[in-house]
Amino acid sequence: MSLDLMTLFEGLQIDREAPRCLIVTGAGEGAFCAGGDLVERRTMSDEEWQAQHVIFERMLRALLGCPVPMIAAVNGAAFGGGCEIAAACDFVYAARTARFALTEVTLGIMPGAGGTQTLARAIGTRRAMELILTGQAFSAEKAERWGFVNEVLEQEVLMDAALAAARRIAGNAPIAVRQAKQVIRRGIDMSLADGIAFEIEAYNRMVPTEDRREGVSAFNEKRKPRFTGR
Repeated sequence: MSLDLMTLFEGLQIDREAPRCLIVTGAGEGAFCAGGDLVERRTMSDEEWQAQHVIFERMLRALLGCPVPMIAAVNGAAFGGGCEIAAACDFVYAARTARFALTEVTLGIMPGAGGTQTLARAIGTRRAMELILTGQAFSAEKAERWGFVNEVLEQEVLMDAALAAARRIAGNAPIAVRQAKQVIRRGIDMSLADGIAFEIEAYNRMVPTEDRREGVSAFNEKRKPRFTGR
């Protein structure tokens, strides 16, 4: 699965016909993603374990580098690498029955697919320390309260809500959406002054686009804009 995700998301970085928004979810209602297969890993040599982990590392970088907005629709357990996949998405909707955990320290390892970085950025260092160092699972409601999850929904309406958000994003100007995503992602690691300078640079890329002209024209003509990504 990690190879498939790596291939898909690396391809989206150069795909000129890429979709305008993506939803990442699990099949069924039992799990979003339960992380690495510990039965398989029990018989791995150190070299095999590390070789497999390189795939997980590339998958994580491909997720974080994806220019297309990504919504995680967490429909069940998101443990270990599954929690890290959700954290790598741009925002998260969760079923009320969803549970999250980074349990790696209980297994003699630690989060290795971005969890120490993405979780701390989402909920703050102190809360991330507590969750990662204890390995304790947490509910969707707690995840929402701490800022990791945007909204908790009943299982039967989870995908409806995710699709509604995706359609709204897809209806906006695609160049503007991608630039805004990039500025938020990268700007968070900059000083405020550098982040604002980066924002202004990205903003100025919008001015000569056809979509900027179409958006203003549609507003004045009281109609829905027809954005083309140009």
